[in-house]
This record gives sequence, structure tokens and C-alpha cells, in this order.
Amino acid sequence: MAAIRTMTNMILREFIHHPLLLHSSSKSCQSLLPCLRLTPLIAPIPSNSRFGSVRCAASTSGGSGGDRKVSSRLSQVQQMLHEAEERASSAGNEPTPQITLDNVTLNFARSGGPGGQNVNKLNTKVDMRFNEKNRINKDGELVISSTKTRTQKGNIDDALEKLQAIIDAASYVPPPPSEEQKKKIVKLAAKADNKRLKSKKVLSDKKSARRSRGSYDD
Repeated sequence: MAAIRTMTNMILREFIHHPLLLHSSSKSCQSLLPCLRLTPLIAPIPSNSRFGSVRCAASTSGGSGGDRKVSSRLSQVQQMLHEAEERASSAGNEPTPQITLDNVTLNFARSGGPGGQNVNKLNTKVDMRFNEKNRINKDGELVISSTKTRTQKGNIDDALEKLQAIIDAASYVPPPPSEEQKKKIVKLAAKADNKRLKSKKVLSDKKSARRSRGSYDD
């Protein structure tokens, strides 16, 4: 095995010191070996040097380093912040619409449970229906029931309050984050992304070391 490694190093040294590589122009050398960047002066290679696999890495155009590639995770965070600002700006200052009896359909039924003489005798239970697309009922109606009180008027008011609470919650648009909050969010996202990349690099180096040990053992 040692003889094979010695022979490989000798062949590689002879290849690098070949006159074609030493005296040819840089363009012809790059056309032969696009992965290598040659300089006019090639330092001598020690006899005990070992050569591993050569990898060609792509760099950004221009080489200035100013245009750093943004990770997809950080781009998603920035996109969500932008969407939050758009939602807040398009919401406007219109007040939440108030629900009245003109907007709903009422049905009455007999209430169950404890309640004395009213139980199963008076139609105090209220079923309120709100005609709206993409809601719960197959007919496009949101059904709200109330048996909170023992009077019809009290259950109507309670059903209206429940429906108004649902509309208020659906109409609420959270304010966009402040500049300080946005900077903090982006900073945390970048920190998490760097941590993820470092862990991937450690795992990659570990696998590379295992492969190198396996090739030496052969």
C-alpha cells in the first residue's frame, strides 16, 4: 500500500511539473484544466505530500463578495414580515360591522334542562342563522344556539353577542411589527440558519473523515 501511495505522488508531481503546464499560457491551461487556477510560479512539492480529492467550487459572479446568497429560510421570514405590513396597510380604519336582527334568521324551540315551569313549555331556546358563504352549514349558514337564559329576548341577545364576537375575531388585523421587532426577528432567523449550516458542516466533515480513513485502510 505504501508503494502505491509513493508511486501516485511521483506521478502527480511529474504531471504538475510538466513543461506544458509551466510554459503554456494561462488560457490554454485553463482550457485543459478548468478547475485549476495556475500562477506563473509553482512551488516545489515536498516528497511526503499526500493529495486528496479535488473539488471545484462555484463562486458568485464578480467575486466582490457583496452579493451574498440569502438562504430560503431567511427569505421566508422576510416574506412573512412583508405580508404582515401589507395586511395592516390594506385593513384601513373602518369599524367592525355590527350585527343586528336584520342580518340574521331566528328560530325558536323549547329549552331543556332545569328551569322550573318554563322547561318543555315555552319556546325560549334561540337558533340564530347567519347566511354566509364558506361557513358551517351546507346551506351557507352559521348556526348559533343559545339557552343561556329562560327568556326568549335574553337568548336572542346572547346569540347576537356570540355572533358579534366571531365577527370581531375574524375582522381583527394584527399590527405589523415595529422596526426593532423586525430587526430582532431577522437576527434570530439568521442566527438559527447559521447554526443549522454549522451543524451540517460538522456532519459533512465527519463523514468526509470516515471516507478518508476507509481509503487509507484499503
